[in-house]
Amino acid sequence: MAAEQAASIQLLRMFAPLDGMKRENLAALAKKVSVRTLARGGVLFTTGDTEKRTVWLVSGIVEIDDGKSKPTVLRSGTPEARNALHPTLPRKVTVRAVDDISFLAIDSDLLDVMITWDQTGSYEVEELQAQLQSEGSDDWMTTLLQTNAFHRIPPANIQAIFQRLQRTPCRAGEVVIKQGAEGDYFYIIVSGKCAVTRETPLSRDGIKLAELGVGDTFGEEALIAEAKRNATVTMVTDGVLMRLNKQDFRELMNEPLLQWVTPDAARKIIAQGGRWLDVRLPSEHQNLAVEGALNVPLYLIRLKLSTFDRNKPLVVYCDTGRRSSAAAYILVERGFDAYVLKGGMSAGGNLPLTRGGAADKP
Repeated sequence: MAAEQAASIQLLRMFAPLDGMKRENLAALAKKVSVRTLARGGVLFTTGDTEKRTVWLVSGIVEIDDGKSKPTVLRSGTPEARNALHPTLPRKVTVRAVDDISFLAIDSDLLDVMITWDQTGSYEVEELQAQLQSEGSDDWMTTLLQTNAFHRIPPANIQAIFQRLQRTPCRAGEVVIKQGAEGDYFYIIVSGKCAVTRETPLSRDGIKLAELGVGDTFGEEALIAEAKRNATVTMVTDGVLMRLNKQDFRELMNEPLLQWVTPDAARKIIAQGGRWLDVRLPSEHQNLAVEGALNVPLYLIRLKLSTFDRNKPLVVYCDTGRRSSAAAYILVERGFDAYVLKGGMSAGGNLPLTRGGAADKP
């Protein structure tokens, strides 16, 4: 594969259904798309491929083989080439470059969200750019729309979220949220960087849990769990944050995102290869826990994300469902398949419990 080149609005307009999108939305999408090249004989995708990407042929000729009849060819610039190359998954054909080609490839979920948002028509990227009065402000919006979390949120909610966000300029060293304070807002980083720290009895200065950048979010745990802030977030650099108040966050983002399951449904997920995730404190887990559960306290979830297996569904639980719903939100937002045990351990449901267990490993 050779070097990539930036896509232009004019190029995107050559293909369907991109040609029907508003210019400002297409401009935002163009920043996330590049033109790639493939040498003669290279394969774009094969029969059975399930990767979620939508592909258009920009230049050159490709051979399309369904494995049953004589392969056909597709040339760039023809009416047929305006449409995406066999987008149905799993792929029913193998597509191979007859000569050196160039092509566009867009994440299919992102494309679906952007087109749906574009067609609702009541909100446009340009309006929020004017509000922010800064260049490149659509980068963080497109980053958010690309996350798994926003793929589950109804388009009408997405519009309302962006309309209700409040712009908040911040200076380096400014404390945005303080550990122990009441939760009031959910935050999105538009520009700049933030550090997340947690104060412990052994470290008054705080243990650094994460550093966040453009498109990252924070502050959801306290809003979902109705608890106090479990960490401090401080600006590392000057920047701009967008914030959403507690009521709007819970109504527009939290409720449509979480998947609650009964104990019976949870056991089926586990039987099919899923994993229990206990987000209570180690002392609670050691006293009584679901057998075989991994124990990662809520305040460490962000720090431990890289240790989780993305191919395994997670059934998250705590004692009541509050902490587990906050943890599941973070997991889903970052691409994991997570479910919340309705009612937590107090719901009963003949869960396979064990006493005196130690924290399990991922």
